[in-house]
Amino acid sequence: MAQPSSRTTLIDYCLRRLGAPVIEINVDEDQLEDKLDDALQLYQEYHSEAVVRQYRSILITSDDVTNKYVTLPADVAYVTKVFPIASSLTGTRNFFDVRYQIMLNDIADQHNFIGDLAYFEQLQQYMSLLDMKLNGMPLTTFQRKQNRLYIFGDFQDEDIKAGEYIVYECYAVVDPSTHTSIYNDIWLKDYTTALIKQQWGANMMKFEGVTLPGGITFNGRQYYDDATADLEALRERLRSDYELPIDFLVG
Repeated sequence: MAQPSSRTTLIDYCLRRLGAPVIEINVDEDQLEDKLDDALQLYQEYHSEAVVRQYRSILITSDDVTNKYVTLPADVAYVTKVFPIASSLTGTRNFFDVRYQIMLNDIADQHNFIGDLAYFEQLQQYMSLLDMKLNGMPLTTFQRKQNRLYIFGDFQDEDIKAGEYIVYECYAVVDPSTHTSIYNDIWLKDYTTALIKQQWGANMMKFEGVTLPGGITFNGRQYYDDATADLEALRERLRSDYELPIDFLVG
């Protein structure tokens, strides 16, 4: 199949690129699966099209409050922002709320030229600045290997309570079993092929120097070295052409 849409079709495509079935590719099926897993892991780690930005909410449980961290789903690769838990300036919507008073006194009197929309926009920006300086954003750390989101201070101060929700911005890994077009990615096809070629060369190096009938000799080391050079070039292309800017993933 010219356009792989599954693990099996991608592996078959890579083997055909290496010469199968005309040439026997001496790589075990388990080794083929391992090489594809390695390629997918690197692809999901650095390729911009392997992750998607999402906004998610999660319910805080009593265990989260006790542990002082929140366990996130396994598909979350990066957490870039956790939205403010509460704000003394903008967090309420009652009669004594600052925004309510602005609406009541300024916007309602625009026809008397006491205020206008430009003034209201400037005031909103000023309120946001005060909120950022006085309250700030939650200080967080996301540990991917543990799937844990640590939010510093808010649990101790009881700003986060069981039964409440928090909203966070994250980059989630795109599931290739659901979005099968990933298997047809140009870089992934090239990298998987190079990994299989490297494994083929490693397998054949044990026959190096052995002469077959007709004077044929194996040269597995050449396959291995060529594949290693291809892999280095592909990793460099991944980081330079496909990786998200570093500041996108810092939060």
